[in-house]
Amino acid sequence: MAVPQNKVSPSRRNNRRAHDSLTAENPGECPNCGELKRPHHVCGACGYYADREVVAQADEIDLDEDAA
Repeated sequence: MAVPQNKVSPSRRNNRRAHDSLTAENPGECPNCGELKRPHHVCGACGYYADREVVAQADEIDLDEDAA
């Protein structure tokens, strides 16, 4: 059974945990619409990535009423 040989002081324990904190995201501005978006991701507001449309928005899609 694994039992520690010596007590780990709070200072050593906290030094080990120093790199475990979460970092905040760094959103950037979409070059097409100006909304904030995550780096290297498709913009959720306009569907553009790297100055081209990769996801069509719902209001731009024409659906036939009888095509279901």
